[in-house]
Amino acid sequence: MIRPFGIDEILFLIQSAGWTLVLTVVAMALGGALALVVALARVARIRAVRELARAWIGVIQGVPVLMLLFLSYYGLSYAGFELPPIVAASISLSLYASAYLGEIWRGAIESVPRQQWEASASLALSRAQQYRYVILPQSVRIALPPTVGFLVQLVKNTSIVSIVSVVELTRAGQLINNVTFQPFKVFAVVALIYLAICYPMSRASRNLEGRFRVHRVG
Repeated sequence: MIRPFGIDEILFLIQSAGWTLVLTVVAMALGGALALVVALARVARIRAVRELARAWIGVIQGVPVLMLLFLSYYGLSYAGFELPPIVAASISLSLYASAYLGEIWRGAIESVPRQQWEASASLALSRAQQYRYVILPQSVRIALPPTVGFLVQLVKNTSIVSIVSVVELTRAGQLINNVTFQPFKVFAVVALIYLAICYPMSRASRNLEGRFRVHRVG
């Protein structure tokens, strides 16, 4: 039976967008924690640690996020680990975020002038204290604009988890289209909801980038 596309369907799309945001927050939290480890490992004094982090980034960035999803869901299932789709989706997106954020944050750490390292070392600060009191506070400011920019990409990449039947925004659009047969209306609303989520973050990223540039010139 064909249903009309009305307010109930729009409300269902908005409700499903909540799962898109949940996936984004989880991937950002778990992936961000791992990314910090990766970034610090990339600038570590021990070469083997740096190379290990480099290999991690190379592997994750060299594999499409769709393949990470398949490995997390079907691959682990084949190995005997039955994961709910939402868990597998969170793992794959977190791994994806860890590599890209790790590289962004590595660049931010290395952007801190060498004199800051030397000055903090002259105060007899330990390596951990250098990061805590001198390097990371400055790195956060540098990394903030590209991090917000990556967050926009992360929101849009959550759409691939519809393949494993997680009912986020894109999957909800597919389900509604199957019963209304009005793809233009359905996916136009889906696109508008994505735009409503991503556009403020894109503006925030540009504003932060502008503020940072002014700060450096000044």
